[in-house]
Amino acid sequence: MPVAVFLCLCALWELIVYLGDYPAFFLPSPRLVWARGLVALRDGSLLMHTWVTLREVFAGLAVGLSVAVVLGYLLARSPAVERLVAPYLAASQAIPIVALAPLLVIWLGPGALSKIVVCALTLFFPVLINTIVGIRSVDSELVELLRSLQATRWQSFIYLEIPAALPVLLGGLKIGVTLSVIGAVVSEFVSADRGLGFLVNLARGLFDTPLMFVALFTLMAIALAMYLAVSALERHVLQRQGRG
Repeated sequence: MPVAVFLCLCALWELIVYLGDYPAFFLPSPRLVWARGLVALRDGSLLMHTWVTLREVFAGLAVGLSVAVVLGYLLARSPAVERLVAPYLAASQAIPIVALAPLLVIWLGPGALSKIVVCALTLFFPVLINTIVGIRSVDSELVELLRSLQATRWQSFIYLEIPAALPVLLGGLKIGVTLSVIGAVVSEFVSADRGLGFLVNLARGLFDTPLMFVALFTLMAIALAMYLAVSALERHVLQRQGRG
């Protein structure tokens, strides 16, 4: 069904371009976009820019996910600390990442580090909130049961808290993986000489609209692939837990 819908949208897109007689720099047809994508694949430019963006996305995802899960667990287990820290974390979300990215480039330089940090910050907050919600959703009676069995804190964490909170954590991760792609593109818009965000900027400057569509569709494909991978992992976890 999704493939059929995609083909119908492409046919509608082709019809709109044909009836409107739009120039390629304004709205290229799907055929032009496909042809331009093949050219970018053959000369290696698309794969090179895609690989650069993927490295930033995965590195930012690893950093942001690790920090968010650890901090979320600590806040979930310490309500007093949460009351102290949560207002500042919430207020920080009022700062658009587009406005923060130039500062990070100034502080950390135009290299990969600033882009990784932007990716990590983009996905940090939703993963943090889902971690707190997931840890606090653990049944208190089960916690007391493990305590009565003299289970250690580590055993409670591994055998109860993580399995019980994992579905909620994966829900946050599904949001986080798509946001990490946005973070990479935003950072590349600010300062980059490689990456899909840079390719979009380059195509815009050259009025190469078909190339811009190629870069945008590649970003969509990356985000979709990562989302589907997390969804598959979520289904596997739920089936093993008997919830699927």
